[in-house]
Formats: sequence, C-alpha cells, structure tokens
Amino acid sequence: MISKGFMLFSGSSSPSLVDRMADHLGKSPGKVRIGRFKSGEVYVHYEESVRNAEVYLVQSLSHPVNDHLMELLIMVDAARRASARTINVVIPYFGYARQEKKDAPREPISAKVVADLLHTVGVNRVITLDLHAPAIQGFFNIPLDHLTALDLFTEYLVDKKISNPVVVSPDAGRVKTAEKLATYLDTPFAVMLKKRPSHNQASVTHIVGEVKERTPIIIEDIIDTGGTIVSVIDGLREKGAEEAYLCATHPVFSGNAVEKLDYPGIREVVITDSCPVEQPLPERIRLLSVAPLLSKAIRLIEEGGSISTLFRAGM
Repeated sequence: MISKGFMLFSGSSSPSLVDRMADHLGKSPGKVRIGRFKSGEVYVHYEESVRNAEVYLVQSLSHPVNDHLMELLIMVDAARRASARTINVVIPYFGYARQEKKDAPREPISAKVVADLLHTVGVNRVITLDLHAPAIQGFFNIPLDHLTALDLFTEYLVDKKISNPVVVSPDAGRVKTAEKLATYLDTPFAVMLKKRPSHNQASVTHIVGEVKERTPIIIEDIIDTGGTIVSVIDGLREKGAEEAYLCATHPVFSGNAVEKLDYPGIREVVITDSCPVEQPLPERIRLLSVAPLLSKAIRLIEEGGSISTLFRAGM
C-alpha cells in the first residue's frame, strides 16, 4: 500500500500555530470543518481524503478545555474511520496535567483519564510540550514525544545579556528544569518553597539560595490565574531581589491573569504560543513561537530521526 505522506490539521484551539507550522513544513494545512450543533455537540468533517495518510492533529487543551478535548477525540475518530494510516496528535498544552496524582483520598488522576481516552479512541502517537509532571509520560501505552521550550528560552535570555542573574525555581517541582537553565546560562539558581492552601493559591515559606541584589529569572511551565506568580515576586522582593524575568511555556491566562502580570517587580514575561493568547499583548509580555520546534519534531518522526537531536545534551 502506497503511503500518501503526512497531512496537518488544526483543531479550533490552534489555527494560528498550525499556520506557522505549515510554513515551516512547506505544506498547506488540511481542510477540516468543525462545527457545533445547537445542543453543543461537536461535528467534524474532513473536506479532503485522509486515506492512507500520516495524519497530524494539532490541538491545545486550553480553555475551554473540555470542549477542546472532546473535539480532538472526535477528530481522531473521524480520521480513523476515514482510513488514515496513522493518527498523531500534537498537544502543545496538555490540559489536566496538574491532576497527575492523588493529593487526598477519593480524588481522581485526571491526566491518566485523558491518556486512556486518547489511546482508546485510536491515537498512534502523542507529541506534547513541557508537561507539568514528566511522569505523565508513563500514563501512555503508545509512543509519546515530550518536547521542551527550554532551549527557546535559553537563546532569548542569552541575547538579553541580563546583569547579575539568578535562576529561580518557584517550587520544588521545577528544580530540575531550573538547574538545567542555570547550567546553560552559567549562573547560580535558587529554590522557593511554598504552601498551597487551595487551588490557584500559594504562599512562599522559604527561599533556598542567594537572590539579594540579583536579577531573578523565574522558570515556570504554566501561568494560569497569575496569583502564584504575584506571591513569588513578593517573596523575592522581600529578600532584596531586583526586577524579575518570568519564563513560562504555557500562557493559560485564566480570568484577569494578564492584568495581574502588570505588577511591580516583573520586568518581562516570556511565553510561547502553546496556548492561544489574545493580541495585542502588553509591552512587557514577549511571545516566542514553538512552531519551529513542533515542525522539526514532525519532520524527524517522518524521516525516522531522533527527537533527542532537537535538544541540548542531557535533556
């Protein structure tokens, strides 16, 4: 059976990102019609043949996460029933990743539920970016390529020539990433310890490392409501730190998060387009595109290359 090559389709959360990816891949985005019935049910129709094609479906599980998840599942089912050779889903932002373990009795592990849904509906491969917890990779019984925007941030920060920097991990979960960034930038790093009284709330209890009169570079995976960031900035200012740079892969930006980021002590916020964000952005927010990274990953998969070549040694 002769392969038709690969085809790239966008869900409703990622059309701009897919346009940029298509430019890098030298392809036009595939034609797919996605609609809603009056009841809210999703309708999907591929307006060109996908028979025997390597299909790549790009959909971030950003707000409204449940709509985008259901839409992706139905896109997968439609492609499978249309005889696609393989179905590869590109999920730049993997929603539900913060529910990857039980912190209390009778709680779900929702990230595992999403992994099971993708497997059950017929996905052959998942490509995602900066999971909140890397252990989520183990939830899948199909190949998963876990990419990172860390090199993207590193290149940007090197060009900024920041004076007297210190890389800051905002919690224990980001220590490994902060250590890598500090190594690449040849700078010290610090760790903040926090307590979380409830969802989207946190308060800093301790800072391990010297931040006084230094310029913090905070490395995060997600900015959601912005409340945690405010508490981190306050904690750093109390210790005598200068204005901070904040790098975060996924700009979820719930509620008035963008307004919260206009906060004393924040010099610049660097994000990616893993989630759709409203334009124009405030001057202090810089947007870097992950389209080249995702496109290179697709190209390597199609050519049988190694994804590890996309990253610095040790990633």
